[in-house]
Amino acid sequence: MAVNTGTNWNAYDAATMTAREIYGRTLTELGKNDDRIVGVTADLANTTAIVHFANAFPERFFNVGIAEQNMLGVAAGLAKAGLIPFASTMAIFACLRAGEQVRTDIAYQSLPVKIIATHAGISFGHAGTTHHCTEDFAVMRSIANMTVICPADGIETSMAVQACAKTPGPVYIRIGRGFEPPCYENANYDFEIGKAITMRDGTDITVICCGIAVLQTLQAAKTLAEQDGISVRVINMHTIKPIDREAILKSVVDTRRILTIEEHNVIGGLGDAVGSVIAESGKGCVFKKHGIYDEFVTIGYAEDLYSYYGLDANGIVDQVRSIMGKEFEADESWDDE
Repeated sequence: MAVNTGTNWNAYDAATMTAREIYGRTLTELGKNDDRIVGVTADLANTTAIVHFANAFPERFFNVGIAEQNMLGVAAGLAKAGLIPFASTMAIFACLRAGEQVRTDIAYQSLPVKIIATHAGISFGHAGTTHHCTEDFAVMRSIANMTVICPADGIETSMAVQACAKTPGPVYIRIGRGFEPPCYENANYDFEIGKAITMRDGTDITVICCGIAVLQTLQAAKTLAEQDGISVRVINMHTIKPIDREAILKSVVDTRRILTIEEHNVIGGLGDAVGSVIAESGKGCVFKKHGIYDEFVTIGYAEDLYSYYGLDANGIVDQVRSIMGKEFEADESWDDE
């Protein structure tokens, strides 16, 4: 029997729908039960799939034209009027072109504007550098009051959208452009903002990942278990801010080797967030960040770029194997630290 996700589609549909399509349909269902929810876009209703909400509630939908700064300023005004605006555009436009409005108009006042950013990371790779977005974690997590979420698949996108509607203050949710295969078989799991999910337990190394990297890491973990006998713990850190410190430190104690995987610049993203938690704890471990190594991404189709930058299962297998050869401090008590 199909598992109900709380919307008018079920988990089986996730295999044929993009995450942004699921977002649009989820938002439409939320709108039926809460007339405070409104939609705003900058001429990208079809592209971001918020068009589903627009068709259902035309009187609660606002297209401001190709003016992202204005879109978020309008969203802030709607929030000040007691509404819950969902603003949708491409990630690179939300975090950089309209960065000042995100910071000053929305976050400074801690307004409940939900920014659902599509085409994130390198998912729109063939569109070129102007449409790649490997800086948004760094930008958004550095803005006070902002919650930052990167779902692993369409099912988790729906869970995140539903959760953020109930969350005070601004929220940034990053999703990709196209079809990303589902990680979850159904929605029968506890999704909570700020609480990581252990997708696979392991004792030799922990890989902390988010977004498209979660499924690839699960596939890599299976390969490593079968070919190398390596036990890999896989943690889906779907919330970049606030980050789950408890899950990180438990993994440090349990496995002593931590690898982060992200479709983002290794500067300022998930890896830096995890590394800061480890450094502040005083606990030693082998630690490595893997993602885009401080460069502008070359142009190509997403699946080719994931392979080129080692963000696919094969690349993650190589990263784990390289880390397994490194030593860590044998003293496990940390009483002297």
